[in-house]
Amino acid sequence: MTDQQRFDSIAALGSSWMHTPNLDRLVNEGISFSNCFVNSPVCVTSRASLFAGKYPHNTGIFHNFQTWQPSWVSNMADVGYHCVNIGKMHINPYHEMGGFHQRFVVENKDRPLFLNEHKRAFYDEWDKALKSHGIDKPSRYKRHIADPEGYQQALGCFPWQHDEQLHSDMFVGNTVNWWLKDRLSDAPLFLQIGFPGPHPPYDPSPAFLEMYADTDIPLPEVTSNQLQRQPQAQKDLRQNMIDYNFDSVQWQHMPDAEGILKIRRHYAANVSMIDQKVGEILSTLEQQAELDNTLIVFTSDHADALGDHGHIQKWTMYDTVLRVPLIFWSPGMIKRQQIIDTPIELMALAPTLLDVANIEVPTDFDATSLWPCLRHDDELNEDGVVYAELARDHIQTGAQFIVMRRDQDWKIVWYAGADDGELYNIKADPDELNNLWFEPTYQQIRDDFVAAIQQRTLMGFINAQKKSLPTPQQPMKI
Repeated sequence: MTDQQRFDSIAALGSSWMHTPNLDRLVNEGISFSNCFVNSPVCVTSRASLFAGKYPHNTGIFHNFQTWQPSWVSNMADVGYHCVNIGKMHINPYHEMGGFHQRFVVENKDRPLFLNEHKRAFYDEWDKALKSHGIDKPSRYKRHIADPEGYQQALGCFPWQHDEQLHSDMFVGNTVNWWLKDRLSDAPLFLQIGFPGPHPPYDPSPAFLEMYADTDIPLPEVTSNQLQRQPQAQKDLRQNMIDYNFDSVQWQHMPDAEGILKIRRHYAANVSMIDQKVGEILSTLEQQAELDNTLIVFTSDHADALGDHGHIQKWTMYDTVLRVPLIFWSPGMIKRQQIIDTPIELMALAPTLLDVANIEVPTDFDATSLWPCLRHDDELNEDGVVYAELARDHIQTGAQFIVMRRDQDWKIVWYAGADDGELYNIKADPDELNNLWFEPTYQQIRDDFVAAIQQRTLMGFINAQKKSLPTPQQPMKI
């Protein structure tokens, strides 16, 4: 599982500019879902839905500072699986075990420990490795102090200047490989590998960045008119990204094409670093004669706008933020190669993995299993309707609650209590450039969708607020 990886970042899924031979192998030899959507465009909320099998309004987890732990990992452990997490899980507090027997915790790359990080200061395994090598971990504050003007123009792009093998994604991949090679247990294994990238700062090593030096990467065309038609909450979000430079990204109102290309080249190089480690993990499993007995799933918790629609990172409901890779690969268990385009939700992975392990799926799951389709070529029991939810936090400050509903024809994004919103004819406007919210011709369609969203979601959100929704932390300016 990567952090913040777009669907269009793998060559075999249609992105010819990418260098991803190992992920291409998984796509070409396995089953991929080309329209997998996360249930929230923010890390912890999305992960909580995945590891609970429920929508955010039923998990009660709406932003990154809430306390949470996975639910079904313990089910795996109860039937004899050795459950291990190496890398990023985003459990909160960080040190909790979350049902795993072992954890090698690696969290965000840009985590300012010296500011006590919202009272959650914690040295993870990567922090310790850097300290042991005498390396002062980069952060937004240190970068800004060292070179304020350069920081402003970098747009979050800071090539890794230390030993390449100490880069966070290399470190996680290397840890996985030595752990697998040292493992002696015969118990069945559930291993969650959490790569910190390609989440910003966009920090590939120079060698991987060089791979994309002359690559022609598609760029968005963003106009002032398009930005003006966006809801007020999105305008507030863009301004927050400019003012508070989250994760070392000092955003700009309308970056030029050269700036966006720089971001996308760094981002692509980060993905290629991860791809190399995926290949090494496959080689380790092959050396141990475990490939035929292993199911590998590759996915991400959400994606990154990378300049699309004038935005950076997440916190919006565009497809370029909600749509992620979901690949299943196993020579011994999956007998066909296929790309399935039916829209599904990422939380479907929860009942799917329980099915694989012959564990009864809890009756309170909102998600349904994909395993019959993967294993037996059954038809997907899906209606093609997907939802995502987002609440106010210290970054998305403009709306108390946002809900997205998408089917194969229409997408609506409802902002609770606001007069504006988003409505897109997906068939006619797949890039979501023409917001029809205020168009008289489509008011009835809009109102019908809003009524359905309110009936389905709002009471769950209100109940979650009554339980435990805390006040979000306030951002800090440099």
